[in-house]
Parts: sequence; C-alpha cells; structure tokens
Amino acid sequence: MNPSDRPQHAADDDDWEEVWNARTTALEKVFGSGHDNVYHAPHAFSLGGNADVIAFEHAMDGVVYVTADLTGKPDASYADYELMICHRARDDWGPNVIGRLAEYTQEAYIDAGESMDIDQATPPESQIKAFLFDTYGTFTLFGNDNQLRLCIGITKPELQYKLKHGADKLLELLKRDGVYPFTDLDRDSVPLDESPRKWWQRG
Repeated sequence: MNPSDRPQHAADDDDWEEVWNARTTALEKVFGSGHDNVYHAPHAFSLGGNADVIAFEHAMDGVVYVTADLTGKPDASYADYELMICHRARDDWGPNVIGRLAEYTQEAYIDAGESMDIDQATPPESQIKAFLFDTYGTFTLFGNDNQLRLCIGITKPELQYKLKHGADKLLELLKRDGVYPFTDLDRDSVPLDESPRKWWQRG
C-alpha cells in the first residue's frame, strides 16, 4: 500500500505507515506477495471504528480477507491475532463482518475452538448461523508471533454437534467435506453421522 493510499484517520499517526507495511509484509509471507484490495473503515479502529481489512485473491482457490488493525508493535497492539475469513469468490459480506467483529475483541479474547452466534448478521435464507474460530496459521510481526484467527461459518446442527463433541471433531468433518476453511452462506450442513461402521462394513 502506498502512503497516498492511507486512510484519512491515519494522517497524524507517525507509526501508521511503519506498522502497516510491516504487517502487510508479514501477511504476504503467509498468503503470497501482493494484496489485492483494502477495505478501509471510515473511522479509526483506535477511536471505536471498524477494523481495516486486506483482501488476498490468489492465496487459495478463493479469496482471503484479514483484518489489519489488531496487531502491531509489542507495546501498542490490541491483540495477538488478526481475524480472517475465506470465501470461494469475492464477497463483501465477510470483510464487513470481521471488520465489525474486531471491535468485540476489545471486550473479550476470541480463542480457537470457541463459537459465536451470528444469526442476525447472515441473510435470512442462509443456514449459516454461527462462527467457529480456529487458528489457521501464524505470522511474525516486530519479533512477536501472532495468530490468524479463522472465522468459519457453521450451521445450527453443526454448532450443536460442536457443543456436544468439541470443536476438533467438527473441524475434522468440515475438512473431510471440503468446507474448511471457507464460509459459504449458501451451503447445507455437512453429514454429521459418525456412527462406527459395523464389522461387515470394514475393509
């Protein structure tokens, strides 16, 4: 990002360009060189606004969106992770949601394995009703390790399965069915039947 592209609210922040460039460079080591778009919040995150979000369109078979405000210098960071969401194609829903969700991180730490109801944030016809959080990866910024906290949309039956069997079990099923790491607002629940096979079904 060029200095001329900086948001208006960063004009008086002497460290803004240094931190922004260091963070984007660190993220590019995970998702590939060059980010494709930046969603700038109209008001600064430090003043209660949403987080800025960076889009990486060539990192996988889809688009990766990552917040770009939570991490920073060790003595001036809001969290040790950035929020991340993946769509199979460009979609403004994901970056808008994680940009708003970033504000919540100042009230509570979002840990891997946790879930959150997002029914009010999804389209009425969508079966996606919650987020499941996972640590997708890590990146180093100013010598400190930070995490990429993946937000993956799940259905109500999947949420109930997670509450009963645990996040790791649900993640296994999401990976098995090719859902992970994407949030697909149009998908149905993955098969949740893990009944052991009978002896005559075993190969």
